[in-house]
Amino acid sequence: MSQPILMTVDDDPAVSRSVARDLRRRYGQDYRVIRAGSGADALDALREIKLRGDAVAAILADYRMPQMDGIAFLEQAMDLFPHARRALLTAYADTDAAIQAINVVDVDHYLLKPWDPPEEKLYPVVDSLVDAWRAMGDRSVEEVKIIGHRWSSPSYLVRDFLARNSVPYRWYSVDEPEAERLLEAAGRASADIPVLITPDGQVLCKPGGEEIADAVGLSTRPAEEFYDLIVVGGGPAGLGAAVYGASEGLRTVLVERKATGGQAGQSSRIENYLGFPDGVSGAQLTDRARRQAQKFGAEVLTARDVVGLEARGSARVIKFGDGSELAAHSVVLASGVSYRSLQATGVEGLTGRGVYYGSAATEAPECADQHVYIVGGANSAGQAAVFFSRYASDVTILVRGPSLRASMSHYLIEQLEAIENVHVRTHTTVTEVHGEKHLERITLCQDGRTETVDASHLFVFIGAAPRTEWLGDEVVRDEHGFVCTGTDLLVEGRRPPGWAPDRDPHHLESSIPGVFVAGDVRSESVKRVASAVGEGAMAVTLVHRYLEQR
Repeated sequence: MSQPILMTVDDDPAVSRSVARDLRRRYGQDYRVIRAGSGADALDALREIKLRGDAVAAILADYRMPQMDGIAFLEQAMDLFPHARRALLTAYADTDAAIQAINVVDVDHYLLKPWDPPEEKLYPVVDSLVDAWRAMGDRSVEEVKIIGHRWSSPSYLVRDFLARNSVPYRWYSVDEPEAERLLEAAGRASADIPVLITPDGQVLCKPGGEEIADAVGLSTRPAEEFYDLIVVGGGPAGLGAAVYGASEGLRTVLVERKATGGQAGQSSRIENYLGFPDGVSGAQLTDRARRQAQKFGAEVLTARDVVGLEARGSARVIKFGDGSELAAHSVVLASGVSYRSLQATGVEGLTGRGVYYGSAATEAPECADQHVYIVGGANSAGQAAVFFSRYASDVTILVRGPSLRASMSHYLIEQLEAIENVHVRTHTTVTEVHGEKHLERITLCQDGRTETVDASHLFVFIGAAPRTEWLGDEVVRDEHGFVCTGTDLLVEGRRPPGWAPDRDPHHLESSIPGVFVAGDVRSESVKRVASAVGEGAMAVTLVHRYLEQR
């Protein structure tokens, strides 16, 4: 982390050099000393420091400066760094002004010029300043900063993107004083939110996923033009394929549209995954798998939307939304599934403003003492209910069917039954959501009877949509859009139309030779993390077999 700053401001170059020299001699190992020749220059420097996330421990300003005297400067500096300690450099004749400064702008000390010897007159004062600053606990902030509104869908999407990509950030609501200071330093207004400020001071207004990824250092562009293996999708299946592909010597690149982990990465706790008897969060499992893949040399590209796939001779080519392409000898499709949209009046307008798809862990603190509603009856909904029960006063699971037993694991049902503030309403659907700026109420239908209840947070975990429209007609899919593989492609013993190799498709191979499928996006797959990881590993074995047979 960068060193905290001691700033001196004086329009006399000789005095400025002298005080900076004496400060560096005593504090140079632990603090960075910066000097400015005017109040205006110092304020510009402080704004840049604010955007970079560095900390200012103390400011020493001369009283008699043209255009802006020391008192006026310190008053404005307080708006940017309210915890920085402040001292005024004065001549003996200006002691009345120094006392006024203590009363008006809360100056901590004043120093009479000259301050020789510094060991007696300067250092004790600065020691007191930095000790007071340390006691306040103000430290440099290396995280990305986000300024937004609690009930803004774009603000939520920025937070969610950073959280799911394990990028540290600090959130500031637009109505907080610190948010106002940051916006002023950045030269922006509340109309520009969400505003993202990187640790090096870069300011982004209303940024999209790829723009955020570039700004925070996530990789978005491939290092090579051709690979042995492209993995599309960063869930458990895709990460499994990337780990095994790279570890076995294949030049491997994983491409993810939003964030590695998929739906599993949003799970608050996975307790039935082999080798983790105490359970593991989806985020932890994802982070370990991603680091493991990168350790073996796999590239991970984030925020890249794949919109097409085609075979060109022996190459398999994926197309990105920006028009660029990437080619390889083989492809593993592991794009997973998405939650289906909730078919209720008003949902679209309140998505990200009280209605969320997935667990949306970033919203957990906002659920304190609230009644949270969860739609869905599978494991992901149950895990979310356990998670939010730690924050919310009540959690109600809304299930269309007669019970949870048809779709949820037994161990999870038992956990939910033991949590006092979790309730289950069966035969219940959401028909309408209400609210102007954010979710305020939901209308429920249970056994033909409707009821409208207060609600600020509704989390949706229903169905599994494969989102495979981008694959085109060459890739055979079932009636639900899941990709068919292996023997499922054989109709009365005949291979799929256009199939060139003199062999049947391999077990996980699609209707395009060399394009394999793993995880939830595959037709008739088992929707579990362990099976997805296993299929990712198996797909790499079949990739080797395909490459040997070409």
